[in-house]
Amino acid sequence: MDNSGKEKEAIQLMADADKKVKSSGSFLGGMFGGGHHKVEEACEMYCRAANMFKMAKNWSAAGNAFCKTARLQMQLQNKHDCATSFIDAGNAYKKSDPNEAIKCLNAAIDIYTDMGRFTIAAKHHISIAEIYESELVDIEKVPLHCQHSANKCLLKVGAYCAQLEQYQKAIEIYEQVGANTMDNPLLKYSAKEYFFKAALCHFIVDELNAKIAVEKYEEMFPAFSDSRECKLLKKLLEAHEEQNSEAFTEAVKEFDSISRLDQWHTTLLLRIKKTIQGDEGDLK
Repeated sequence: MDNSGKEKEAIQLMADADKKVKSSGSFLGGMFGGGHHKVEEACEMYCRAANMFKMAKNWSAAGNAFCKTARLQMQLQNKHDCATSFIDAGNAYKKSDPNEAIKCLNAAIDIYTDMGRFTIAAKHHISIAEIYESELVDIEKVPLHCQHSANKCLLKVGAYCAQLEQYQKAIEIYEQVGANTMDNPLLKYSAKEYFFKAALCHFIVDELNAKIAVEKYEEMFPAFSDSRECKLLKKLLEAHEEQNSEAFTEAVKEFDSISRLDQWHTTLLLRIKKTIQGDEGDLK
């Protein structure tokens, strides 16, 4: 069969798959069951069609078919297969529509990051940087993407290290990422958050270390001094030095009322607060 024949077959497969998806969500489909099975069948049909479009060198159609496969795989909660299909879509779109390729690769990166597959996520960030460099000739975004790739993976590792009480490793990561981002006009707003996290890790290990670290971060990154994070750290250090758990809690509440603290921050703040004598171990 020639390529035009493959393409016609693929178009028909797509139409049949669309019908299956539509019927899987219909009232009758729900009444008599089989909706899940139809979605699986449609998923397989989209994938076959995508590969036929590839053989016919119709890259946009192949990318679209792989995207439809990915969305159904997400519906079926097959995360790994979904990410793989988004990568296949991105590789097809690279040959016809670089911007669509980047969207698909970013979708895959989000899934891999969520799954803890940081090395694979980093690899595809590099692919995006290469597209900017070779296809879109947007050189300014190349170092940003490479840096973002490294930072995103490191920050996940840093968060896990702190949760596992491997504070020194977490401090090294947060300080490294803070230093990497503070001079980048597009990323520097995040630097205060990374130095804040590093200081909290220091604080759990030793109050004096935390004081020295805060002074170091202010010197390295003057904008940190005016941040709410830095002001909170100073209030917490003062409350801790005075062994005043009420002042500690009030400072946290005041900060949290404006900038909501997530579970990670709350966990570390509770660990610090428990080192105050006679503390009951909550932030209420």
